[in-house]
Amino acid sequence: MNEGKPSSTVIVVGAGLVGLSCAWWLQRRGHQVLLVDAADAEAGSLAALGVLMGHVFHRTSGRAWRLRQQSLTLWQAWRQELAGRGRPIAWREGLLLVATDGEEAQRLRWLQAKRHQQGIDLEWWLPERLAALTPAPPGPASGALHSPMDGQLDPRQAMDALHSDGTARGLTTRTERVATLERRVARGGGWRVVLASGMRLEAEWLVLSAGVNSETLLNPLQEQRAGVERRQLEPVLGQALELELTPPVAAGGWNWPGALVWQGMNLVPRPDLPGGRRFWLGATLEPGRQSDPQALAALRTLGGSAPTWLGEARELRRWQGLRGRPAGRPAPLLEQLAPGLLLATGHYRNGVLLAPATAQWVAEQVEAGQNR
Repeated sequence: MNEGKPSSTVIVVGAGLVGLSCAWWLQRRGHQVLLVDAADAEAGSLAALGVLMGHVFHRTSGRAWRLRQQSLTLWQAWRQELAGRGRPIAWREGLLLVATDGEEAQRLRWLQAKRHQQGIDLEWWLPERLAALTPAPPGPASGALHSPMDGQLDPRQAMDALHSDGTARGLTTRTERVATLERRVARGGGWRVVLASGMRLEAEWLVLSAGVNSETLLNPLQEQRAGVERRQLEPVLGQALELELTPPVAAGGWNWPGALVWQGMNLVPRPDLPGGRRFWLGATLEPGRQSDPQALAALRTLGGSAPTWLGEARELRRWQGLRGRPAGRPAPLLEQLAPGLLLATGHYRNGVLLAPATAQWVAEQVEAGQNR
């Protein structure tokens, strides 16, 4: 909690998982928070499968590495805290990265060695061990790297848990499109959010986590001479599927050690769903806002490598969403663009993983600003 410090008023724009995490964490630390979002169907959170690739990240140092490690620790603490208040978030331990050729196997073995030097143990699986999995994974494979501390959580369940818990703590939400942002000059500064209805909301701090829509809201501030530089976000659409095995998996059930990654595509067993034989498959990478049926077909067949059971699986639903990829800058965009204005967006494919670390960064900026 933010004990001993005065609370700040904060408006968070964007109620995807990142924005919701920021709002929940700020509220938990004692600040007065209003979360505003138009319930945009293109929110990047809708495309997320919740695969958390922290230890199998290809870098071994730097900001991106530190954010991932911080988030893995925070997600564990957040899940325990929320479960203790009756708001559990489904979590499946383990992540298996399959090498489809010798070159990829060499890269993954190098990563295993680097992680061992850092005190993180990853396990190398030989092809015969992969062959013992049920149902059979895609193949042929040169081996696989297993990360027991990475895993997958349900993004929708996480959002529901954070929203209900935040509301119980006093978090206020408003479902309406934001028309413009304005810098407040009088009464000690701060920011004003003008909604589509004309209503004006004011706060000391403004956190912008609106994904690809963040750029649209920021651009007019240049004309207002608010001292805010342009930040470009490229939309990348992702499509995903929920499938069901027909016939069902063998009596022993799924014995995969968590989610499986095959050439950048994620297969996520969901034994917690009705019937115990459902799984998620996704997500595509399609520049722009228009979905491509051919990209979805390639996903459905794993580019021609799908095992028989995957080809015969029954489609239950499909969904899509937009992810914002920063142009010319590393993801995510965590910046204080002007006094009281925080940009926390552009996470691209790692919004679910990096949501807690982003929320922590936002809270640190707000609370550091209180001491100035």
